[in-house]
Amino acid sequence: MTRVSGAAHVETFLEMLAAERGASRNTIDAYRRDLDDLAAFLTKQGLETAKADSTALRAYLARLNDAGLAASTQARRLSALRQFYRFLLGDGIRADDPSAILDAPRRARALPKVMSEPDVGSLLDLVHADESPEGKRLTCLLELLYATGLRVSELVGLPWPLPREQDSFLRVRGKGSKERLVPIGDAARTALDAYLDVRPQFLKDDEPSRWLFPSRGDSGHITRQAFALWLKEAALKANLDPGKLSPHVLRHAFASHLLAHGADLRAVQQLLGHADISTTQIYTHVLAERLKALVQSHHPLARPDGAD
Repeated sequence: MTRVSGAAHVETFLEMLAAERGASRNTIDAYRRDLDDLAAFLTKQGLETAKADSTALRAYLARLNDAGLAASTQARRLSALRQFYRFLLGDGIRADDPSAILDAPRRARALPKVMSEPDVGSLLDLVHADESPEGKRLTCLLELLYATGLRVSELVGLPWPLPREQDSFLRVRGKGSKERLVPIGDAARTALDAYLDVRPQFLKDDEPSRWLFPSRGDSGHITRQAFALWLKEAALKANLDPGKLSPHVLRHAFASHLLAHGADLRAVQQLLGHADISTTQIYTHVLAERLKALVQSHHPLARPDGAD
């Protein structure tokens, strides 16, 4: 694809994200798409990306809103252009930051989709019944995901040999190349051991692989898309709605179920690898329900019918 004006500055910005901030390939690709969209808009206005003023950027945001893009998408685009223009200012390419006075679109914080504990149990029972190598692999993937709350990219990209601490923790490299220790329970460890017995069958031409979940594809490991597809197929077999199930929903289930059973929000933040506690606070609805039940059960003046 032919790059529009300002492409050199964009590429330099993206290189900085990778080198200095440890941004993943997916993150860099997302920034490139967002900034390419901005550049295409500005080019039609006869403007260069690096020289746009706040009026032009405000017109771009208005176009996104008129096109009916979700507030979350608009906010992501605004975040991308803000970081880009801050980079230009910091590198002396510009003397000002035209994005500094732009307002972010208002958006309601959506509650995460969460599976119930019985539904998770039904799904796990279904995959455990498949004793084939593929079944043991999927069982391992699901047990690890539900036991650890890993991001799907972290899960499918787990290295081999697997860095473990006394067989009770996984050492995971997350966003920004930050490492964290995540405990794994007995069920996940048992599923992992069963999968390791059949793992050689998934190697390409019996060659060693540096991935826990190798594949014969270009990436060398199973992809997020493949795992999501297997998950939806399993959901159908378990009589669950595949449209409401994804690897990220299982990550949400991990966090919500922990909180529902008394886990501390800060601990869940560390397990999920969230840099900011505000990201983890999307689960406060679970805490609210737990606190309400606690008061109703233990406060001496709580009404027996649970009425407010």
